[in-house]
Parts: sequence; C-alpha cells; structure tokens
Amino acid sequence: MELQSTNNPEYISWIKELKSKIQSSQLKAAVSVNRELLSLYWDLGKSISSKILKSNWGSSVVEQLSKDLKKEFPNQKGFSRSNLFSMKQWFEFYSASNSEITKIQQLVGQIPWGHNLAIITKSNTVEEALFYCNKTIENNWSRAMLMNQISSDFYHRQGKAITNFNNTLPEHHSGLATETLKDPYKLDFLDLQEKILEKDIEGQLVKHITSFLLELGAGFSFVGQQVPVKIDKQDFYIDLLFYHIKLKCHVVIELKAIEFKAEFAGKMNLYLSAVDDTLKNESDNPTIGLLLCQSKSEIIAEYALRGMTQPIGIAEYELSKAIPKDLKSNLPTIESIEKELASKF
Repeated sequence: MELQSTNNPEYISWIKELKSKIQSSQLKAAVSVNRELLSLYWDLGKSISSKILKSNWGSSVVEQLSKDLKKEFPNQKGFSRSNLFSMKQWFEFYSASNSEITKIQQLVGQIPWGHNLAIITKSNTVEEALFYCNKTIENNWSRAMLMNQISSDFYHRQGKAITNFNNTLPEHHSGLATETLKDPYKLDFLDLQEKILEKDIEGQLVKHITSFLLELGAGFSFVGQQVPVKIDKQDFYIDLLFYHIKLKCHVVIELKAIEFKAEFAGKMNLYLSAVDDTLKNESDNPTIGLLLCQSKSEIIAEYALRGMTQPIGIAEYELSKAIPKDLKSNLPTIESIEKELASKF
C-alpha cells in the first residue's frame, strides 16, 4: 500500500519515533565529544604543569607550544596560549586537593569547558567548585544560569534556613527538604517602592514568577496566590502555594515585610495542617512551610519552632544588593551634589 499523504497518522507516528531516536543519538554524541575533549584538555593541562615544574623552560614554553599545535592542527580550535594556560590552571586547581582525582576528572568531564572555567575562576575551594559542578549536572544549567547562581553565592546559602525538619519529617526526607531551602533569598529582581507592604512583595513575586522560581530552585511548581483554605467555616488565605516535584509535597510560602515574630510560626502551623487535610493526596509527603521575613533573630526563630508539629522553615529575603561600607562612605551626598551643581551656574 502506497503512502497517500504525509498527514497519514501511521507515518506521523513513525517519523516522530525516528526523530526522537536521531535527537537522542545526537545528544549522546555531543556528550561523548565533550568528554573526549575535556579528557584531552585534562591531559594537556597535566603535561604542561609537569613540564613547567620539572624543566627549566619556564611558562614561555606555553606560547611556543600554542604555535606548534595550531600549525599541526589548523582546523582544531582550543590551542591558544590563554586556553592552554586555562587547562594548566584547571588541572592544578583540582589536583591540589586531597579528593580522589579520578572521580573529580569524571565529574568535571560531564559539563562544558566554558562552565568548567567559570567554576574554577569563581570558586574559592574545591568543595565549592564540585558543588557547582554537581548542581550544573543536576539542573542542566546554562552558562548564564551557572554564573547567576555563583554570583548570588548559592553555595553558602543552600540549606541555611532555620527549620524543624529533623523533628517533623522522616530522616530520609528531612535532609533533602533542608537542602531545598536557603537563606537569604535574593529578590533583587523586584521593582518595589520605598514603603514596602506584604501584598506588594507578593504581587511582584507573582509578576516575576519565572525569576522567583529560579531563585527558589529546581523542582518548584507554582500552584496559586491567595489560595483559600477553610477551617471551621472560616476562610484563610495562603500567600503563595507551590508543589515541589522532588519532595512530592506542597510548599506554603508566607511573606512578612517585617522582622520575624514567634506568632508567625503558629499561624503557619495552622495553614500546614489545613493544607494536609484539604489538598494533600495520599501519595504526597507532609506539606512544608517557608516563612520569608525581612529579618529574623535566629534564637527566637529556633525557640518558636520547637513546639511546632508541622515542618517549617524560616529565612530572610534581600530586595537589593547592599552597598559596601567602604564604598558607601565615598559616595557624594545629595547636599554635596546640589552644591557642586550650584557652583557651575
């Protein structure tokens, strides 16, 4: 039987299957090529480092090596003087650690060269660098996203929220839940006036939901704003409700434009109980709450969570990057600017 039309359902299904196989093959080939290239770069970096260390040639040998390699392999990129030095730096950065170097080489070989350079030039320790390598693989970060996470100091913020998860969640679940939260949350993408109200922050977060989801981290899915829950015929409204795919649970986020107060935890405890009773499915894990406050006393926060039966985290948010003190002292005042302008007219 001849194919009468490319709109034939059987043909459409067949071509879709073939396209999927081709795309999968291309992806595997790209990953394989990247690993082979990075294996080569690792060996080159190791060899250059060893030669400079053991011989009397000095670092000038890298420039000569670059010329010879480019002459021998004119169609292959990556042999510039600066890139050869980057290979040397890359190898030396990790080989200086006490970690198992073979496992490190296998890990860094899974991400692109540009990502690797960004990580070693911005990380202070091997532990920090490996953290960003693992997160890049886990979340499939682009280079721009990786740079954004590094600049926001994600390494030092992850898992820093004050929680009672160890006492309210099963052991296998509490660790992942703790890692999911951070402190502080960077909300400098919001456009807010000087006098901030909670409803303003909430509205801006919904308006910039994509940016907020990126800041929350992988796995969060937005469910709704001002989600109603009924408790004993009374209506209560949750600021923001999310569902976390990996944790398999709802996440209630309450926003406070002031310093944390102990009574906030009690109200969150109420909300979480209500969500568990009305929205949670049998296959879901217990609902988690996150109180985002302008500031907090860690001691008060820890005391407030001790008697809570529901899993709650408390963290601060930052609306804009603070001006360093040493720079702030050098900035002109409004009065000095006005005086300077007056002298020119």
